[in-house]
Amino acid sequence: MTSQTSMNVLDSSRTGSTSVRVDGLTMRYGTTDVLKDVGFEIPSGQKVAVLGPNGAGKSTLIEILEGLRKPSGGNVSVLGHRPDDAPEQWRSRLGVVLQAWRDHGTWKIGDFLRYISAAHRAAGVANLWPVDELLEAVELGDRANQQIRSLSGGQRRRVDVAAALISRPELLFLDEPTTGFDPEIRQSFYELVRSLAHSTTIIWATHNLYEAEEMCERIIILNHGRVVADGSPTELRATLASTSTVSWMSEQGPRRRVVADSDSLVRELVTGPERAWNLEVQRGTLEQVYLSIVRENNTAEEVRP
Repeated sequence: MTSQTSMNVLDSSRTGSTSVRVDGLTMRYGTTDVLKDVGFEIPSGQKVAVLGPNGAGKSTLIEILEGLRKPSGGNVSVLGHRPDDAPEQWRSRLGVVLQAWRDHGTWKIGDFLRYISAAHRAAGVANLWPVDELLEAVELGDRANQQIRSLSGGQRRRVDVAAALISRPELLFLDEPTTGFDPEIRQSFYELVRSLAHSTTIIWATHNLYEAEEMCERIIILNHGRVVADGSPTELRATLASTSTVSWMSEQGPRRRVVADSDSLVRELVTGPERAWNLEVQRGTLEQVYLSIVRENNTAEEVRP
C-alpha cells in the first residue's frame, strides 16, 4: 500500500522536500531485533501517525529519529542529517512533546520558556518565537508568573507545546501527548496543534486510533519491528471494504455475521421467515483494520523461519 503524497502544506517553501528518509533500518539489543528492515519517507508538511502494540518498536524508532539512539544498521536522514551525528543547531529544528516531563514544578511558566529560548539562541537559532507571543498563542498569557506545578494537566501540556514550538521547528514529535486526558481537554489539545503547527511536519506516536485518524493524513503501523501497513486512513479502511459486519436481534438472541454481501443478508433477514430486528451494518472501521493487520502479522511471525 502506498501512502498519499498530497499534503495540506501552508508553508510553500517546504513543499516538495523530504523531512524524513529511512531505508533498511535495523536495531538490535543483544540477540533481539527490535527494528527489522524498516523503510519509509515523509514529505515535508505531512502529518504521520505511528501506531503499533506495545513492543512493536515505536519508541525505539522515534528515539532513533530524534538522535537519541544509534541504529544497528540502515540509513536514516532527518532534515538532511544523520540524527545520531547531527550538529547541535539541527536539534533546534526539531520540537518534541513527550508523554510526561520531569521538571522543576517551582519554575514560573515564563521563566521556563525563556530558559529554553536561551538554549536555542546559544545554539545559533535566530528566528525564535517571542515568549510573550507564544504564551498568548497557547492561551497562557495571564499565567506567565504562575508556577508550573499549579497547572492542570491540559494547561501543563500547553506549556509543553509552547516549549516544543519556541524554535519554530520544521519537524514536531508528539509521543502519546494526550495520555490520561478527558475528551474535552483532548479536543482542546488537537485544536491547539492544528492552529500552531499547520505547516509543520508531525510524527505522532499514539495508541489512539481516533487520534490518528483525526489528526493525521497518513498512518504507519509497526508490529514486531516491521512496517506492516502504510497509507491514509481511507486506504487502510479499503483493505476491509469487501466485508461488513451485520448484527441483529432474533428470537434466539443477538446474532452477528461477517459477510461480503451485506445487502443480500439484510434483504434475506427482512423478507425471510426468521424474525429479525435492530439490524445494524458496520463497514470496516479503522479499529477493525488495525486489529486485522496486527493479528495477521502475529500469525505470520509465528511461522516465520
